[in-house]
Amino acid sequence: MIATIHSLNVLIPIFYFITFIVYFYDFQRDDKNFSNSKRLFLFITLCIHLLYIFLRTIEFDHPPITNVFEIFTLLAFAISFAYFILELVTDIRGTGMFIIILSIAFQTVSSIFIKDLFHVREELRSNLLGIHVFSALLGYAGITISAVYGFLFLMLYNQLKQNNFGLLFDRLPSLEILEKLCFYSAVIGFILLTIAIIIGVVWLPQSKIPFSYSDPKLFGTFLIWIIYGIGILRKIYGNLKGRKLVIVSIVGFILAISSTIISNFLAKSFHSFY
Repeated sequence: MIATIHSLNVLIPIFYFITFIVYFYDFQRDDKNFSNSKRLFLFITLCIHLLYIFLRTIEFDHPPITNVFEIFTLLAFAISFAYFILELVTDIRGTGMFIIILSIAFQTVSSIFIKDLFHVREELRSNLLGIHVFSALLGYAGITISAVYGFLFLMLYNQLKQNNFGLLFDRLPSLEILEKLCFYSAVIGFILLTIAIIIGVVWLPQSKIPFSYSDPKLFGTFLIWIIYGIGILRKIYGNLKGRKLVIVSIVGFILAISSTIISNFLAKSFHSFY
């Protein structure tokens, strides 16, 4: 099984790159007959990636969450999977290449540096912890996709202000649809992050890991959760829309990335177990 895992580790970035090329070609040509084909490419890539994650979990007897490069492969899968679901629900297909390129980046780094770990701390073998981490990564994937749509919104908005009707204007959805995609992605991210927080609250006291509720990772996660929660409520019941909405999404994404960097590399956090 090890040989299969190593082969898939090499093949997965290649499959993501091929999928990106297919989406890029469709973005350039806008070929109606090509639309279903590119979704099939993404589906096949996700199936292969899911098989890889499953085989690693079985062979090494722990979820792939024990170091940053294992988490990167989960994040690559989570981003593309979240986009795939969003594409199925909304049938908006002109933005895939901007999302898939993120999966290429995370998976390439993972494939280069990931190691086979048979001996890990016992608490890291917990399936409940694996669900917690994967839910959190799906939540952050939603937040990431929301920010991508926010950036696309701002790019298209600035082009329209300058009367620059180029390729982005021809291929991207309207500002209204980009705003909706930004919001829907943020809602998905918020819901999954909420699930991750609930699982973490249940699992953490049962674990043997020493922790503090003043931990920077916990503080950062709750801060991000509150920001997106307030933003979603203001969107539903208030007047948060357009540029203000996408800016909130982008700021939340920047805070999420900053929190991850600080807690994992700069500050002492019990989340930095790898």
